[in-house]
Amino acid sequence: MSLLDSLNSPAFTAFGQQVIWTDMIGNTLGLIALALGWRRSLLTWPAQLLSGVILVAAYASAQLSGGVGKQLLVIVVALWGWRQWQRGKRQAQDGSLAVRFASWRERGVLAAGTAVGTGIVGWLFASVPELSWNPWPDAYIFVGTLAAMVAQARGLVEFWFAWLLVDVVGVPLAFSSGLAFSGLVYVVYLGLVLWGLRSWWLRTRVPVAPLPERAPAAASEGASV
Repeated sequence: MSLLDSLNSPAFTAFGQQVIWTDMIGNTLGLIALALGWRRSLLTWPAQLLSGVILVAAYASAQLSGGVGKQLLVIVVALWGWRQWQRGKRQAQDGSLAVRFASWRERGVLAAGTAVGTGIVGWLFASVPELSWNPWPDAYIFVGTLAAMVAQARGLVEFWFAWLLVDVVGVPLAFSSGLAFSGLVYVVYLGLVLWGLRSWWLRTRVPVAPLPERAPAAASEGASV
C-alpha cells in the first residue's frame, strides 16, 4: 500500500460515515490556520498552504475534482497572502498586523467578484458533472473561500463575514459528500469565526502607528557636529 493510499484510508467512523486521514489532518490544519488568523499571526498562511496540499488528496479520494481545483487555488492564494502580510507596511502599535473595515468600493468589488465567479464556476461544474456532485453549492464554497482569503490577505474584517456565509453551505455539503470530518470542522469554524470577528472588530479601534522613518545620513552627521 502506498503512502497516499494509507493517508486516504479510514481513521474512524463518525455519524455512520468513515473519516479518512487526509480529511481529518487537512481540516485540523485548516482550524489551526483560522485560529492563527484570528491572532493575526503570519503562520496562518503556511498552515493554510499545508492544509490545502493535504486536502487535495482528500477530495481526490472522494472523486471531487472541483474540490481538488479549489484546494489548488487555495494553495496559490495562501502563497500570495503570505507575501502580502510579509510586505505589510501598516502596523498596529503592538507590532502586529493592522486590520480595518473595507471601503464600500472594496465591498462592492468583493461582492461582484464573488457573484460573477460563482456563476462562472457553477456553470463549469454543471457542464462537466465529473467536477462536482453538487455544482452550485460547491461553486459557492469554492469562490467564497477564495474571496475570504483575499479579504484576509488585505487585513479586512469582512474576511470573517465571508467565512460565515461559506459555513452556511459548507456544513450540509460536506456531510452529503461523505466528508464527515469536514462537516464537523465547519461547525467548529463557526465558533472560531465569531470569536475572530469580535477580535478583529475590536482591533479596528486600535490606532495605527506608522513605521519609523530613518533620518538621512547627512542630517545625522549635521546633528552630531
